[in-house]
Amino acid sequence: MVASPRKTGKRGAVRAGPGAARQDAGALRRAKRRAAILAAALEEFAARGFAATRLDDVARRARIAKGTIYLYFRDKESLFQELVRAMLSPVAGTIAAAPLRDLPIRAVAEMIVDVFVNEIYGTRRKDVIRLIIAEGPRFPKLAEFYYREVIARVLPVERGELPHDALARFPQLLVAPALVAIIWNGLFGRFAPLEIRDLMRAHLDLLFGARSAT
Repeated sequence: MVASPRKTGKRGAVRAGPGAARQDAGALRRAKRRAAILAAALEEFAARGFAATRLDDVARRARIAKGTIYLYFRDKESLFQELVRAMLSPVAGTIAAAPLRDLPIRAVAEMIVDVFVNEIYGTRRKDVIRLIIAEGPRFPKLAEFYYREVIARVLPVERGELPHDALARFPQLLVAPALVAIIWNGLFGRFAPLEIRDLMRAHLDLLFGARSAT
């Protein structure tokens, strides 16, 4: 049996038939449902922690049947991993793909500071990091996944522009104030908030020396 040709417009452009339109609509619905599940998972994990969150609660918040979650995610751990991947991996990828080797090390550090403040600390992404800090010791597989997916991709490579090799040996020094700010403001931010950008800039001055006024 010969398939009937697809319809074309006046200028010969191929027009999708009703089957393709239905496929597109179905893909859009699936993408929206998946996004709704991830958004609901973030709210539940942030409110309850990983251990106490139930998929029933995620489904209720997303306004779907619990069984629908399993069409997209194998279990609660895979749901959490996908939340990390969806929210933080693009940021890590942006940093990893930047032409950092052509920049002075301080410029690299300042770029990372700006990305952290604008794309992580100023968004709900910081809640994912707070969850890793709180739940990682109890669920080491989650901590390992976060390390491989995010941390290992953004730690600076060794550079020879420092007066000593401390940052090359311990690149964790660069991100230390970011973790301090998340922990501090989570505990004490209501009555003694830290200004994260100023904190991280002061930290860079300690690492690299204060910038000159000129």
